[in-house]
Amino acid sequence: MSHEPQAHTDYWRANLRILAGLLALWFTVSFGFGILLVEPLNSIRIPGTGFKLGFWFAQQGSIYAFVLIIFYYVRRMNRLDREHGVQED
Repeated sequence: MSHEPQAHTDYWRANLRILAGLLALWFTVSFGFGILLVEPLNSIRIPGTGFKLGFWFAQQGSIYAFVLIIFYYVRRMNRLDREHGVQED
């Protein structure tokens, strides 16, 4: 019983570490690539489409990245839940 609070703390510490990393990635893709680095990225064209890469990140790339981050988060949290014995049945 005495190790239970430590297990709870370890679980939430791991959860917040994952969340912080994914939020940093999302910020980098959406704000960094879509706003701050849009001009340098616009010098690159997406092959076969002719779209500028900076424009693509600002319009669609950040949305795709967000959806992929959600799928990764679900899988990673399910694994973390199993590691700490708090998975849903």
